[in-house]
Amino acid sequence: LFWVANGLKAIVALGEGGFVEVAADHMRRQLHGNFHEVAHIQAGQRVVVLIDEYDKPILDNLLNAELAREMREGLKNLYSVLKDADPHLHFVLLTGVSKFSKVSLFSGLNNLNDITLDDPYAAICGYTDDDIDSVFAPELRGLDREEIRRWYNGYRWGDQEASSVYNPFDVLLLLQKRKFSPYWFETATPTFLVDVLKEGGVFTPQLERLQVREQLLGRFDIDDIATEALLFQTGYLTIHAVEEPLTGYWLYTLGYPNLEVESSLNQALLPTLGVKEHQEHHLHLLQALQQPNWQQLETHLKALYAGLPHDWYRNNPIAQYEGHYASVFYSHFAALGVGVTVEDASSKGKVDMTVDFGGQLYLFEFKVVEQEPQGKALEQIKAKGYADKYLARGKPIHLVGIEFSSTERQITAFDVETMS
Repeated sequence: LFWVANGLKAIVALGEGGFVEVAADHMRRQLHGNFHEVAHIQAGQRVVVLIDEYDKPILDNLLNAELAREMREGLKNLYSVLKDADPHLHFVLLTGVSKFSKVSLFSGLNNLNDITLDDPYAAICGYTDDDIDSVFAPELRGLDREEIRRWYNGYRWGDQEASSVYNPFDVLLLLQKRKFSPYWFETATPTFLVDVLKEGGVFTPQLERLQVREQLLGRFDIDDIATEALLFQTGYLTIHAVEEPLTGYWLYTLGYPNLEVESSLNQALLPTLGVKEHQEHHLHLLQALQQPNWQQLETHLKALYAGLPHDWYRNNPIAQYEGHYASVFYSHFAALGVGVTVEDASSKGKVDMTVDFGGQLYLFEFKVVEQEPQGKALEQIKAKGYADKYLARGKPIHLVGIEFSSTERQITAFDVETMS
């Protein structure tokens, strides 16, 4: 047995003579030699090769493209050895964060079977609902079971909703510390991811629902990193639905897996939208929604947009459009961790954003006054009957029309009507 772990740090060979450890700096020499052949002969069985974090040396250097390419070429040479060792190999398994193309990293290997999106393997990398309710049942006392699901469940790698899994790291720390927190997100700041999204001028509400072809999910290389692939492969987006509109044409709908990721990633993305977040921002928003206090909410939101630096507008043409104001608005609410639905669909159309919080529903519609006359935002919510599908829930429903001026860079109309 060869075990290559943590970005190729060590190899362990298991044969009749027991374990033999090989230091990392000897690994290449051993693989290019006849180590696998010796293990085969000694054990009388062909070798199993397990490689964990096969991509780590590259990912650790993505911000240094030249060094990352050097790492890629070195790993390509290393993995190509496995092809020549085929007579001595019984089974090879490679796991990692990203999915580099076979051409760029595995050109020396043939017939690799990618099981990332295969339904039979969808639940091998996380805890299922059954695991939580059986294995961890004694630890659940005093914790809100539905909140555990909202915070940490939702990762899917197949077409079956029942195969969604929980982040094990989050679950174990929750059960130990007994409080909800973004444990996984806090293990590392996604600096590279945020930089890529900033460079691409991300429209943050779109991250709640992205549709991509299957090929795009695997398009990840140093010189060609698709944003959707990066978000999916690093765990910030997951599969929500799979369709085959044409034979062989697979369409995947991506979205946030859970509340932890949605709130934490939007918190990290706010600076890319020109928002310098402070803790009191969230506190003021929370207080305004709890009552609700419309004057406080309007004042708070105007202060939020007034705080955007002048240079940000000068360097970002997206600031002229409704999408920019919606991005700031959505990410500010999503970072708070309230229930947010973007482009909330009904039989009569889609309202820009719905917030379900504190036993009350808020329906928001946005307009830019340079593009449409004033008063159109609230008028559209009422005319389209966006609230109709919520009438049976028995919750107060607040219709909020917000209009922005791209020249004044500010909210110019804040109209509210409450249905009960």
